[in-house]
Amino acid sequence: MAAERRRRASGGLSGLLLRIREDGKDSIPEHPYLYETDVEISLVGGSCKSPVERFWNGSSAVYILQKATHHEQSNSMEESRADDALEVLPKESPGALALSVGRAKQLISLYTMMHNPNMTDLGMSDLVVLPPLWARCDASDPGHTCWIGAEPLKAGNKVTGLNIYMVSCDGPTADKTRFANLEELKMEHKIRHHSSVVTTKGFARYELIAAAAVEETIAESGSSISVDITWNCVENILETPPLTSAATLNIALESGDPRSPVFHLYRELQFLLVLAEGLRMGVTEWPEPSESESALKLVQEFLTDLKKKLDGDCIFGNKNETEKIKCDTAAVDSCIKSIFGERGDLDFTEHLWCKMKSVSSYEELIDCFTLVIKSLERGEIQPWIHQGSSSSLSQLIQQSYHGKLEDVSLSDITPIEMLLEIGLEKMKKDYVSFFIGKSRSSLLFQDYFISTSVDLQEQVHRVQKLHHMLEIMVSCTGLLQFRHENLFPLTQICMKYYKENPLNEKHVFQLPIRPALVKKFYQNDNPEVWKVEISSGHGQKEVKTTWQVSTSAPVEHGTSNNSGFLSDSTVNGSTEEKLYFITMTQCSQVHFT
Repeated sequence: MAAERRRRASGGLSGLLLRIREDGKDSIPEHPYLYETDVEISLVGGSCKSPVERFWNGSSAVYILQKATHHEQSNSMEESRADDALEVLPKESPGALALSVGRAKQLISLYTMMHNPNMTDLGMSDLVVLPPLWARCDASDPGHTCWIGAEPLKAGNKVTGLNIYMVSCDGPTADKTRFANLEELKMEHKIRHHSSVVTTKGFARYELIAAAAVEETIAESGSSISVDITWNCVENILETPPLTSAATLNIALESGDPRSPVFHLYRELQFLLVLAEGLRMGVTEWPEPSESESALKLVQEFLTDLKKKLDGDCIFGNKNETEKIKCDTAAVDSCIKSIFGERGDLDFTEHLWCKMKSVSSYEELIDCFTLVIKSLERGEIQPWIHQGSSSSLSQLIQQSYHGKLEDVSLSDITPIEMLLEIGLEKMKKDYVSFFIGKSRSSLLFQDYFISTSVDLQEQVHRVQKLHHMLEIMVSCTGLLQFRHENLFPLTQICMKYYKENPLNEKHVFQLPIRPALVKKFYQNDNPEVWKVEISSGHGQKEVKTTWQVSTSAPVEHGTSNNSGFLSDSTVNGSTEEKLYFITMTQCSQVHFT
């Protein structure tokens, strides 16, 4: 009877897993599914972050099993009924809950049975290969097991066996005497897998720049710069990676840090976004004035100064005499001069933008443009503008050269469009100046980012992308002292991504580098993650044992304390030690043939 119940349970689970796989062929199902009354099953893949990516480097979709957070009452007590198994849970499910280790092992056993070609009575086709399955565990056993996983081993379309993974977690602790001994780990692996030869591979992640909490707020920035380093032939636990290692820089940067040398440009961009949003929604939320003088007064003084000149070309054509625009200099630190200096070739419309970006009402906006247009109509100014400038105001200026301007109705959305246009042109040239002049990316720079063939909203979106790329380059230049040979490939990577994807400040840009380039930033620091992988066998016979320490909790369903805090204990009376979680992943194999 027990064997019969197990077969029926396995059949019920296989039917549900097949149904979930079919539902996920076109897109990953949003809802979890209920198995029996206590297990919740989700299919995770695609763009969704896998909760087992720290322990398993597979790329396929996976089943995630956990304790059900919703129990549906059923009149039937028959556990293997297909109707019970196929129930879909509501989307509003609370956070992850772990199964008991015993229940997880039972489910892994059923999953193993359904792949066994000798169990023909389960009705599984020989050609069916299900995605890997991982079950959350509550660490209630002596080994503190937090995950159990199973991954089919395939020969063509046929399953020949399974890899079974056991993941255990302990900590957090600052006591390094609780860390494993590498030679003992290697010996345990050899004994468990009857192997005489093992290889080792190391991995370490160091946080180079971790953004601190914003002052007087509880929010933290999502910005970080870290380096991942891998190497072969590990000799000691927590050893510093050799300079011959392979390294990858990970950069995730959120714009808007007041400490950034280009924060003044970020503020300009925010005003640009206000104008774009006003056009889109029909209502403009004008910001509070940021200058001591009103935009109207600044424009009046600007035009008065121009009227005193016999030739406007002299003002803007001489690079050395270009008026210096003070763009929130209090927010710009000293390193900006070497990273992003003010352009020396601002034309009339760009100067005007710098005056009018402090405009605080629709009425003031109209008054500013009225002054400019009247000065042009009267021939009081003949300003210089960049060749190729295509804004509405630039066209009026070109007409003024011939003594006749078309009538302009400063009503409805026209003034906002005019200001947005000159702001876009000015900021595009700012970014082009950096990417071509500072990072020497002229061959890379794409018309995509500065095209005027798309509508204003899309142009603004692309300027946002340019600013995000600029923030990345400036951070790597100012903080990591990157030079052209490093900025050039990083610019390539960012531009390629943003030509194909929308703005995403959470995206992690990755750049292969030599460890020596950033060694001084991590050589005296403790890693955020340090891992050694011990392996033996080849192909499908390969098995691995992984030992890892990390400052963040490796699982979200555990009961350990929050990570990242420093221990109260000290070394040599002063140096604080990081708290580490210790994780061990062991692999065993089940062969059917």
